[in-house]
Amino acid sequence: MKGLVYGGAGQRTWMEIPDAHVRDPRDAVIRIDAVTICGTDLHILAGDVPQVTPGRVLGHEAVGTVVETGPALNGLGVGDRVVASCISACGSCRFCREAVYGQCQRGSGWILGHTIDGVQAEYARIPFADLSTYRLPSQVSSETAVMLADILPTSYEVGVLNGRVRPGDTVVVVGAGPIGLAAIITAKLFSPAHIVAIDRAESRLQAAKILGADVTLTPERVALGTIRALTDGLGAHVVMEAVGTPETFELCTTLVRPGGTVANIGVHGKPATLHLEDLWTRNLTITTGLVDTYSTPKLLAMLAAGQIDVTQLVTHRFALEEIEEAYDVFARPAQTGALKVLLTR
Repeated sequence: MKGLVYGGAGQRTWMEIPDAHVRDPRDAVIRIDAVTICGTDLHILAGDVPQVTPGRVLGHEAVGTVVETGPALNGLGVGDRVVASCISACGSCRFCREAVYGQCQRGSGWILGHTIDGVQAEYARIPFADLSTYRLPSQVSSETAVMLADILPTSYEVGVLNGRVRPGDTVVVVGAGPIGLAAIITAKLFSPAHIVAIDRAESRLQAAKILGADVTLTPERVALGTIRALTDGLGAHVVMEAVGTPETFELCTTLVRPGGTVANIGVHGKPATLHLEDLWTRNLTITTGLVDTYSTPKLLAMLAAGQIDVTQLVTHRFALEEIEEAYDVFARPAQTGALKVLLTR
């Protein structure tokens, strides 16, 4: 079989790799039917995630068909179509018992494409598959379902829920890439009064407007006065950081009102300055988090019922073996207009 192998900073190759097979009684092997690329994969290629070592198969967002199961799996069988969660969960450690699956203590959490081989391959081994996959109803397409692997639960849990979005709030999303756009989509579930999207790429700002942003700004056009004009001079109730750079995090702290929340979603590879000399009197809440994916069943139900529409997030489609070209397109959104790229078998 073939997979996309990380060779060190800036290096990736679609190449022959050992076949995926069951190693643990709770494993499943899936044939990859649809897979996508995450901004985190770009951070890995930039050298921002040193835990990923050369030789690792990348990827943590896929839909597939079960082709092999371990003897301890119940309720999951060969032929089932599933979304493979970006988070693997044992279900029995202290954190899993509290539904904090991202902090699983039994060698799980975010492991796919991180500490074990991932899903940007023809087949993939999924550990703890009874808790780390979700069977898909026929009305949910693979193209839609792949958004449940990471970006929908991440934006919803780490952005919207951690940010405590409420009806009537003004919400600012800094970064209108796939995670930021998914944050806009899921923030709308709570009826905020205003959603403001900030990004450098006009194509992404246009997508943000289509998906529900009321106001779109580039960083150069951002002025605290723009946000204050929407909020009686106070600033935003919730500001979500969806880029992962020091500059964007620091921008978020200038746009939030006293008593508001900055919800950091972005993957950071460099330190950011926390200006406590300015912030200590403002009663701010700053949250961080790795997604736990406890919301995936609820989001799947909303997708199946048509309450969430993510069809416009996919802008480019490729065959699986064209994954290196897909990376080139995804890495240059300002030039290509790429949001999510979809690769299919």
